[in-house]
Amino acid sequence: MPSHLSRRNVLLAGAAAGSALALSAAPAHAHGRPRRPFGRYGSPSARLTSTTLYVHPRGAGDFTGLQAAVDAATGTGRTLVIAPGVYRETVSVPADRTGMTWIGASEDPRDVVVVFDNAAGTPKPDGSGTYGTSGSATTTLRPDGFTARRITFANDWLRADHPGVSGTQAVAVKVMGDRSAFLDCRFLGHQDTLYADSASLDTVARQYFARCYAEGDVDFVFGRATAVFEDCDFRTLIRPDLTSAPFGFVFAPSTAVANPHGFLVTRSRISSEAPDGFYKLARPWVPSSDPTARPMLTVRDTHLGPGIDAVAPYTNMASGHPWQDQRFAEYRNTGPGAVITVPANRPQLTPAQAAAHTRQAWLGDWRPQA
Repeated sequence: MPSHLSRRNVLLAGAAAGSALALSAAPAHAHGRPRRPFGRYGSPSARLTSTTLYVHPRGAGDFTGLQAAVDAATGTGRTLVIAPGVYRETVSVPADRTGMTWIGASEDPRDVVVVFDNAAGTPKPDGSGTYGTSGSATTTLRPDGFTARRITFANDWLRADHPGVSGTQAVAVKVMGDRSAFLDCRFLGHQDTLYADSASLDTVARQYFARCYAEGDVDFVFGRATAVFEDCDFRTLIRPDLTSAPFGFVFAPSTAVANPHGFLVTRSRISSEAPDGFYKLARPWVPSSDPTARPMLTVRDTHLGPGIDAVAPYTNMASGHPWQDQRFAEYRNTGPGAVITVPANRPQLTPAQAAAHTRQAWLGDWRPQA
């Protein structure tokens, strides 16, 4: 698939055959006959539970859109079963929808796509200014205990379509709740794709991502959450607007100084469309709202492809907050991007230290179902 092709066109045209990174806009079919729209998860006439609601873009469910379903799903422990389709809308889930679960009815996360195209610099329709980074999110998730299974969260805003816009952050999903789990999900965007955040500076939000895929270019996994990425794939994209390195940065944690746990990446893989060495692994984000932040990132037992600059994998976002003063560390990584050529640029955990950098340590008494 050409890297410059707008995801909007891909979504409307359907997936390119055989492309592992393509999105599918149409429901899957078997033996020439359409599958039941909600697969093995029941239907409005045969609900899994009394708290299950069904979303179908062409009217075979309780609702045709996700926001309408969220608005109706008051209380706790509600489940949305989402039929294959492209849901072009912004979705905001209030904090009081605790214990909510979204299930993609297909077995393939490419079949259920939530997408929109706001950016930080996009003007609001009411003329009150621009959206800003948080406001650009296609999906905003505030409740504790949120779970998503087999869903693609996307923001298909492209710099090339808006050459006059300087606020190019375009969030696919912003997650703020504690005990938020994403299983077999996909996160597609360019700058600031996946915002793993918390509700406030003094709130710890534990988040777990298992067997997920995230792609982007600038800081495309960022925020102050206590987040574990296990058995995940991260892919850095080509930058048609740039000709020299660096094209961008995979991680930009903004961990509060009092929080002992930031981002943990384990047993994962980082690949790239870009030339070798054109991406940094991470840079620390110390936001103006929290000037005492001390970003934390541990990458362990992970394959770093040649797209990562092995000589200098970390850099600064602001000169007043050098990466060397933050909590960046690696352990037993492999691949061309993990080769240690300048030891001072690759802080390594000892085996004793690594024993404390685990999913169990990050998530505490919470044991998400993988």
